[in-house]
Amino acid sequence: MTESLDDWFEEFLVYRSTAKPSPNTLRAYRQDYRTVADSLARATGVPPERLSPTVIDKGAMRGAFAEYADTRQPASIRRCWSTWNMLCDFLFAADIIVANPMSSVLRPKAPKTVPKAFHADAVERLIASLQAPDEGTRAWPERDLALILTGLLTGLRSAELIAIDLGDLRDSAGDRIEAAKVIHVHGKGNKERVVTVEPVVVEVLGDYLDSRARRFPATTRRRAATDPWQRFAPTDPMFVGGSGARITRGTLQYRVERAYRRAGINGDRAKGALVHQLRHTFATAMADQNVSVYTLMRMLGHESMTTTQRYTSGAGTEVRGAAALNPAYDLVRRAAGTTTEP
Repeated sequence: MTESLDDWFEEFLVYRSTAKPSPNTLRAYRQDYRTVADSLARATGVPPERLSPTVIDKGAMRGAFAEYADTRQPASIRRCWSTWNMLCDFLFAADIIVANPMSSVLRPKAPKTVPKAFHADAVERLIASLQAPDEGTRAWPERDLALILTGLLTGLRSAELIAIDLGDLRDSAGDRIEAAKVIHVHGKGNKERVVTVEPVVVEVLGDYLDSRARRFPATTRRRAATDPWQRFAPTDPMFVGGSGARITRGTLQYRVERAYRRAGINGDRAKGALVHQLRHTFATAMADQNVSVYTLMRMLGHESMTTTQRYTSGAGTEVRGAAALNPAYDLVRRAAGTTTEP
């Protein structure tokens, strides 16, 4: 029978493996476990490798976390508390401890923050700079414009933008010229949803595909096709990097930050937010148009309504109608020299 706390922690990791935690999450689990377990070992005078689950009680955990919190930031304390709470739940369910003591261990409250979005004038400057000549050595203005407008007007996460294939974009109104398209999004936690891109963005995406066919003619399947959407296979990535392969997260974030700097708005974004700044801007714009929390929750792919409620508590409309209300579309149309309504 497994006896040591270290052995039970390894059993806990096996239990958590079906949730597919990322390598970073696993490293965090191990770090949080080791630090507190070492503190328990010092407090009891038992070598860490011989520590038993029987040492886990309210007093011991309070003492260990008091020591841990002395030199850590609130976010680290919250993360460590969560790791040990899951571990103790696992041990309790396995009848190894009589109760989970973590409810008696205080943790810092998470700060309530309102996501920061770009104001309309910053969005206008961003779009204008993307349409201005770019003398950079890796400049690809058509791709960058298409990439950033898609993020701005759909609220997709960076991983979702990277994962889009050509076949994920489908017509939403038959064969009508300049129809909107829908994107079948492979979202967080393997959850799928559908978002809409209006005709003005479909046109920008078509221009990008034209430029891509010129840059990488060997990757096209029907070079004579007049419709840029027919020149690539449905399984080809929507957005590619300078090599013609699917764009990487590093390239995506670099291109977005460079666009912010060119527009002079990089200082207006939240710290650490690049593609996510576009997502915040999208969600805030929708909230300002009184889109219901239920509709916005579906549009953003949130699992928790609490997350969505940071943006809105307004009344509802249909998803496509809600997306078309985004005021950023007017800025795009104005910059593109068209006033065509959806």
